[in-house]
Amino acid sequence: MYGYSRYLRDALPQASFIGFTGTPIAQDDKDTRAVFGEYVSIYDIQDAVDDGATVPIYYESRLARLDINQANIDELNDQVDDELDEDDDNVSREGLKSKWAALEKLVGSEPRIEQVAQDLVSHFTTRTDTFPGKAMIVAMSREVCVDLYNAIVALKPEWHSDDIDKGAIKIVMTGSAADNEKLQPHIHPNKTKKLFEKRFKDTDDALQLVIVRDMWLTGFDAPCCHTMYIDKPMKGHNLMQAIARVNRVFKDKPGGLVVDYIGIASELKNALKTYTSSQGKGKPTVDSAEALSVLQEKIDIVRGMFATPVEGQLFSYRPDFATQPLRLLPGAVGHISGLSCDGKERDGKRRFLDVMAALTKAYSLCNTLPETEEYKEEIAFYSAIKTAFMKHTSVDRKRSDEARNSAMKQILDNAVVADGVDDIFALVGLEKPNIGLLSEDFLEDVKNMPERNLAVELLEKLLRDEVKARLKTDVVQEKKYSDRIMATLKKYHNRSIETAQVIEELIQMAKDMQADAQMMEKLGLSPDEIAFYRALVMNEASVRVLGDGNLRNLAIELTRELRKSATVDWQKRDSVRARMRNLVRRLLRRWKYPPEAAEDAIKLVLEQAEVLADSWSD
Repeated sequence: MYGYSRYLRDALPQASFIGFTGTPIAQDDKDTRAVFGEYVSIYDIQDAVDDGATVPIYYESRLARLDINQANIDELNDQVDDELDEDDDNVSREGLKSKWAALEKLVGSEPRIEQVAQDLVSHFTTRTDTFPGKAMIVAMSREVCVDLYNAIVALKPEWHSDDIDKGAIKIVMTGSAADNEKLQPHIHPNKTKKLFEKRFKDTDDALQLVIVRDMWLTGFDAPCCHTMYIDKPMKGHNLMQAIARVNRVFKDKPGGLVVDYIGIASELKNALKTYTSSQGKGKPTVDSAEALSVLQEKIDIVRGMFATPVEGQLFSYRPDFATQPLRLLPGAVGHISGLSCDGKERDGKRRFLDVMAALTKAYSLCNTLPETEEYKEEIAFYSAIKTAFMKHTSVDRKRSDEARNSAMKQILDNAVVADGVDDIFALVGLEKPNIGLLSEDFLEDVKNMPERNLAVELLEKLLRDEVKARLKTDVVQEKKYSDRIMATLKKYHNRSIETAQVIEELIQMAKDMQADAQMMEKLGLSPDEIAFYRALVMNEASVRVLGDGNLRNLAIELTRELRKSATVDWQKRDSVRARMRNLVRRLLRRWKYPPEAAEDAIKLVLEQAEVLADSWSD
């Protein structure tokens, strides 16, 4: 009746008391609303997912895979009303303690521990093959934590290390010098636990698995943790707080996964009632079967894309993809590239990559389910096609390197490697060219490729790389050829020109770039001087008035004076930019550059100087 809360209310009788909680309690003897009153506002799980503040949590039951006294475990589990915390000193609850001890004996039996460990190792390695990240294992007692640790490292000895700075698995729990010898190797001071916490949160650290009983289940955030294995009876707010360890947003993490070994499904349903009874609408977890349904739907869409004719031709790849995937890959890439949505615009590549993004996400959430086994080779084949697009075309430039690197890492028995597919040039019988050396023989080979749409993809990639490597500091030429590439591809995608014609146009661009490069070499100018020379000759009148020789000398002087006047971050300072502009204007006037073209030339020269600014400051 008396305490801080009562004294505060007596002292401030007119005050409003508002409580904030992430996990309201609704029990006979503990009720959040009974203490603080009705809810003023509710922001539930679904709201957080919809806002992108958290990722959804998926649920997977592994009970069916463990057939050791499971009926007895379930019966005792139902009888245990609440778990005992490590700090619980209420020794009067002997009945509960005896039931807990009986359950612990069954859960911690050696045959069951070994089978859980075997299943867990298989599940985690399969999951991290396609979805890198870390996991927590929740066991029901410290002894079970140690037994489970020993069973896991017996299967994976390379995961163990006595060094606190090394090893892929650790136990984090309380303890003292009075604990028995079995527990002692895993009892660490707070400083070491802090080190484990730092290692676990570091995505580059080898520590991937942490076994806990109570520690780290509340108030601990490691966004890279995407899986929680639960082998301990839990309920209510304790369960909700625990599973929230895997719903933190992290890079391209599609969701967290809760793997149930003990039978918490009914407690999740009860928790759902608590968290929805007062207007909340969020679901604590989503069954992994829902992700499987999405996966199957996306696979059907991809199959439909291959069943759609391209230029009157069908592409048959099944069941050959299981035996000859590399031979089929070029044709598959070409077929997808030629698909259109309405008979006019080619958008097969974009549609395929969009579907694969959803397929990859779904697969990362359910790839441990046995139902996915029949799709693994097919998914890896599709993923190899995706990788060929990502590596050998310029499509999807907005996708981050992280998204690319976290793509499927599934390796098939037939040697298709999803994130490192064999070079597409070798697959179509071409010797991979060096950028800047697109020889006549190579261009002729590309022209004669049977995979016409793939030839377009390769040429587009090579030309863009050529522009990037050779012309990245040449504003005029970069814009000129980028615009030409885009114009040709636009006509191609709109089917204004046929595949053969677009190949001809792209090959001609390659030849034109080579001719431009050879012409510039004859002028005897440095790369910077050539860039300014091109800016000066953009106006045809300047060539007629001054001639190539004078424009060449003007470019040399312009480069020298601009480099001399450039200061650190000059392009960001208005006063310095104005001085540089006047310098260019005076030089053009002295060399009698056509006045009507001077302003455009000044603007282009300064734009070119800004591109070169970083190299001048080195």
